[in-house]
Amino acid sequence: MEGAYHMVLCTCPDQDVALSIANALVDGKLAACVNIVPGLRSVYRWKGARENAEEALLIIKSRADDYAPLETAVRALHPYELPEIIAVPICTGLPAYLSWLQRRGEDE
Repeated sequence: MEGAYHMVLCTCPDQDVALSIANALVDGKLAACVNIVPGLRSVYRWKGARENAEEALLIIKSRADDYAPLETAVRALHPYELPEIIAVPICTGLPAYLSWLQRRGEDE
């Protein structure tokens, strides 16, 4: 089971975009669960200038084999020219929760 699941991080410009992407991923069964963390402050360099923006963070839990279509969906829905989409492997977790992730959040 190791490496079978990902936690994908993605920043969004606001709550509305974050919710729209989260709903699409869950409805499309590309994620079992998406947490939206509001009030994030990002400081970064973009096109030669330091930027400072309020954002919302998506914490997306999904199967590793769903990553490619998940990335495609986020890129299609995301307004940023270069969205942050970073997948971190889930090494271990509560077996029942990982089983739920495997089913993409569906009940047995």
